[in-house]
Amino acid sequence: MKIVVTGASGFLGRHLLPQLKTQYSQGEIIGLSSQNYDLMNPLEVVKMFEDLQPEILIHLAAYSGGIGANRTYPADFYYRNTLLTALVFEQAAKFRVKKMIYTMGGCSYPATASSPIDESQMWQGYPQPESAGYSSAKKMGIVASQSYRTQYDLNSVVLIPGNLYGEYDNFRTNESHVIPALVRRFYEAKLNQLEAVAMWGSGTPKRDFVYAGDVAKVIPYFIDNYNSSEPINISSGTTTPIKELAELVKEITGFKGKLTWDTTKPDGQMVKIFDVSKLNSLGLSCQTNLKEGLEKTFIWLSKNYEQKTDGIRL
Repeated sequence: MKIVVTGASGFLGRHLLPQLKTQYSQGEIIGLSSQNYDLMNPLEVVKMFEDLQPEILIHLAAYSGGIGANRTYPADFYYRNTLLTALVFEQAAKFRVKKMIYTMGGCSYPATASSPIDESQMWQGYPQPESAGYSSAKKMGIVASQSYRTQYDLNSVVLIPGNLYGEYDNFRTNESHVIPALVRRFYEAKLNQLEAVAMWGSGTPKRDFVYAGDVAKVIPYFIDNYNSSEPINISSGTTTPIKELAELVKEITGFKGKLTWDTTKPDGQMVKIFDVSKLNSLGLSCQTNLKEGLEKTFIWLSKNYEQKTDGIRL
C-alpha cells in the first residue's frame, strides 16, 4: 500500500509519519511538504498525483497562522486554504485514490456552539470572526467530502482534531496557541530568573487539549475501518481550567517565581470542550494525560531551544 501524506513537515505530520511507518511497515510511506509540490497550483497538484499514484492520501497541508496573522490577512487564509482543499479533492477523485483522510480544526465550529461541542453543531452558526477566513475554507472540506463521495464515489474521511499540543508545535510569540505559548513563557521566565509571570483574566475558562501523538495513533483506524463523510472529533474529552494548566506548566518547567492573574483583562470564551462520544463509540480514545503530554512537550522545547535544532519554530 502506498500512503502519501501532504503537510508531512508540519506539526501533526511529524507525529504521524513515524506512526504510519510502524503501522504499515510493508507499505510505502511518502511524506511531502511545500518544497515538493505547490498544492495551490493546479498543474502541480496533477503532477503530484501523476508522479506518486497514491492509494491512500492523508491531506494535512494547510496555510495556517496565529490569530494576529488571521486578523491581518483573512483573505489570504481563505483563498489559499480554499485552493488546498478544492484542488486536492478534485484530483483525488479523478485519480481514484482508495481512501482520502482530510483534517480540519475545531475553530470551524460556530462561535456560539455549546460545550461539549458535538459534530451536529458544525453548521449551526458562523465561526469566530477573527479566524473565519481560515476556518470557513477548511470547513468546506466536509462539503467536498460529501460531494465527491456522491458524484465520484471518493471514499474520504473528515477528522476534526481538538486543541493539539506536543513536540514540533509552533512556539513563536504572537503565533502560538495557549500550551506552546505558556511552556515557552514559563521556560524563559525560569532562564531569565524572573520573579513573576502575569496572566490575563481569572484563569477560570475551561478547555480540552489533545496530545498530537494520540491523534496520530488513531488515524490508521480511519484508513482501515471508517468509510463515511460524517466528520468526527478527535480529542481527549477532558476539561482543564486555564489556571490549572498554568500551574501545571509552571511546575513542569521548574519556574519558581509567582503566578499572578490580571482580572481586569478579558477571559474570552468561558468553556470550549469537544464531545468525543462518536470517537469513543468506535472503541477509540486519546489517553495521554495532560501532565505526561506537557512533560514531553517541555523536554522537546528545552532541548531544541538550546540547540536551535532544525524544525523548531521560535
